[in-house]
Amino acid sequence: MNSSVLAQAKGMRRWFILALLFIAIETSFEVIIPFLMSDIIDVGIVQRDTSIFINRGLWMVVCAIGSFLFGLLYAKCAAKASARFASQLRQKQFEKITSFSFENIDQFESSGLITRMTSDVLVLQNTITNGIRPFARGPLMLVLGIGMCLMINPTLTLIFFGAFPIMGLIMTWIVSKVVHQYQWIQKYVDVLNSVVEENLIAIRLVKAFVRKDFELERFDRVNSDLAALNEKTNRYAFLNVPAFQGSMYAVIILLLCLGSGMIIQGTIQVGELTGMLSYVLQIMNSFIMMSNVFLLFSRSLASHNRIQEVLDQQPTMVKPKQGQVLQDGSIVFDHVSMKYAVDSEESVLEDINLNIESGSRVGIIGATGSGKSTLAMLIARLYDLSEGQLRVGGVDIKDLDLFELRNSIGMVLQKNVLFSGTVRDNLKWGDPSADDDRLLWAIEMAGAKELIERLPGGLDMELGQQGVNVSGGQKQRLCIARALLKNPKILIFDDSTSAVDTKTDAKIRKNLASIPNLTQIIIAQRISSIRHCDQIVVMDQGQIVQTGTHDELLKTSPIYQEIFESQQGGMQDE
Repeated sequence: MNSSVLAQAKGMRRWFILALLFIAIETSFEVIIPFLMSDIIDVGIVQRDTSIFINRGLWMVVCAIGSFLFGLLYAKCAAKASARFASQLRQKQFEKITSFSFENIDQFESSGLITRMTSDVLVLQNTITNGIRPFARGPLMLVLGIGMCLMINPTLTLIFFGAFPIMGLIMTWIVSKVVHQYQWIQKYVDVLNSVVEENLIAIRLVKAFVRKDFELERFDRVNSDLAALNEKTNRYAFLNVPAFQGSMYAVIILLLCLGSGMIIQGTIQVGELTGMLSYVLQIMNSFIMMSNVFLLFSRSLASHNRIQEVLDQQPTMVKPKQGQVLQDGSIVFDHVSMKYAVDSEESVLEDINLNIESGSRVGIIGATGSGKSTLAMLIARLYDLSEGQLRVGGVDIKDLDLFELRNSIGMVLQKNVLFSGTVRDNLKWGDPSADDDRLLWAIEMAGAKELIERLPGGLDMELGQQGVNVSGGQKQRLCIARALLKNPKILIFDDSTSAVDTKTDAKIRKNLASIPNLTQIIIAQRISSIRHCDQIVVMDQGQIVQTGTHDELLKTSPIYQEIFESQQGGMQDE
C-alpha cells in the first residue's frame, strides 16, 4: 500500500481535475474582457458605432457571468478536494500510529504527533484551498495575457520580457529565505503544544506546588520564541507583494511613456494601449499569485515532510501472517534479554529464565527500576524481546496471532486510564456485548460493588477525562473489573491495588482465586499482595535473583527479607 502523502489524494483526483478545469475556463473569460474593452474604445467611441457598444457589452456581460459561475464551481470542487484530502490524511496517520509498537511511539513526542495530525494537515489543506486557484490562474493568465499583448502590439510586449528575470530573481531570493524557517516554526509548535499538554495533565500538581508563575514564564518563553520566528519569516514572505507591485508600476510607467509617443506617431491606438494596461495588471497579478503559491508550497513542504516521517515509519513489531491461537495461560521465559533500543548499551532485562504454569499465581517484587513492568509488557508483546525465546501457551510468542494474544490477556497497568463517558462505556472495553448482570459480576469481583452503589447514577455516571471525578482506588477497581470482563487466560496486575486498603486488596485476591484456570501475575510493592502466590519472583537490576514461595524466600533471600522487615509493621496490622 502506498503510504506517501500525495497518495492520499487518490480518491479526490477528479475533484482536483475539475477544480483546475473550472479555474482555467474562468480565467479565459476574464482574459477576453480587456480585448473587448479595447474594441469599444477604438471602434465604438472613435467611430460612434452604438452596435459595437451593444455587441461587445453583451459579450462582456456573458464573460463576467461565465467567470462568476465557473468560479463558484471551482470553489465547490476545491472545498471538497481539500476537506476530503485532509480527512483521509488524518485517518491514514491515525491508522499508522495505532499500528506502531511502543518502540515506534518512543521515537516521537506525543505533542509532535498531535501537531502532525492537526496543524500540519491544516497547512496542507490550506495550501490546496488557497493554492489551486493561483496555481492554475497564474501561469494561464500569464500565457494568455502575453499572447493578447503580442496580438495588440509586439513591440510594447518586449517590456514584460525585461521585467520577468528581475521578478524571478526576487521570487527565488524570498523563497530561499523562508523555506527552512517554516520547518523550525512547526517544531516550535510541537514544543508549545508539549508545554500546554504537560500543564493540563499536571494542573493539580502545578497548583499544589504553587508553580503557576514558573509555568507562565516557561510558556511565555516558548511562545515568544515562536512569535519571533514567525515575525522573522513573515518579514521576508511579505516582501513579495510590494516587490511585485513596484515592478508592476514600473512596467506601467514604461508602457505609458512609450505608448503615448506611439499614439502621437499613430502606430498604436488609445484603446489598444488601454487594453495593454489592463493586461499589465493581469500579468503582474499572475506573478504575485505564483509567488504566493511558491510561499504556500514552501510552508506546506515542511508539513509534508513531517507527516511523511509518520507514514514512512515501519512498525518494528512483525505480525505473523497465519498466527496461532493461545491455548492456555502457561508462560516460559527462556534466556530472555530485552533492550528498549537496538543501539542501547545496557539491557533492561538480562537472561530471564522463568516457568509459569497455567492457572498458577505468580508474584513479582523488587526495587523500583528492576524491570518488573517490562517483564509484564513482554508477555502481552507490547515490546519485542531482544534475545532468547518467550513461549506463551507452549507457542513462541512471535508465532501467536497478536490480536488473539492480547485479547486473551487482561492487563491492569500502573497508570490506570479511564476514558470520557459513562462507567458502563468504560467497562465494556473488556466485553462490548456484556449485559448489566455481567458488568455487576465483574464489579463485585473487583471489590467495587459498594463503589457503584455510592456513585451518582451508578453504571450511568459520567466520568471526566481520564476519570478525574473518581479517586485513585476507585479507578483501580474499575480497571480491574474491565480486565476481568475480557474473560482472560492470563491476568496481569502491575501494582494495581496500591491505592486500595489491605482489606479490599485481600477481598480482591480471594475473588480472583475462585476463577478457574486463570494465570495471575501480580507485580506489587507490598508483600501482603503477593505472599499468597504459588511462586514469588524477586528481581533486581533487570535480573531474577531468586524464586520461591513466601516462606522459602524469607529463609533464603536477603532482598525479600529486607522488604519484609521494612513492611513488617503493616503485615502485623493486617
